[in-house]
Amino acid sequence: MANGLTYDTGALIAAERDDRLMWALHRASLSRGLVPTVPVGVLAEAWRGGPQHHLTRLLKGCQVENMLEVQARQIGTLIARSGLPDIVDVAVAEGAMRRDDAVVTSNRGHIEQVADALGRRLAVHDV
Repeated sequence: MANGLTYDTGALIAAERDDRLMWALHRASLSRGLVPTVPVGVLAEAWRGGPQHHLTRLLKGCQVENMLEVQARQIGTLIARSGLPDIVDVAVAEGAMRRDDAVVTSNRGHIEQVADALGRRLAVHDV
């Protein structure tokens, strides 16, 4: 069982579309006392300027995680190891594995590709 949730860009886009499944996952996480993590690159990928009312509301219940140098180096290593050049998806997978989180994403294949490169499994929720 995962310790928490990490949201990928697809999760933020689903929230902005007012997707019922996304909001149900978010509410369930908060009701368990878990604050979902949004890597800063995910926010940059999803943010298109205001107003984004649903996304803004979602972010109020999340922790936006900045990328430290040590993480940037780990992500670069994972890019080389996995063969996936998508920095944001690799950052999502790296952080989720580090925190033992499940991932909410619309791109299961990329997340699993990174985990597979390390011989790891991640719980993934599709939106």
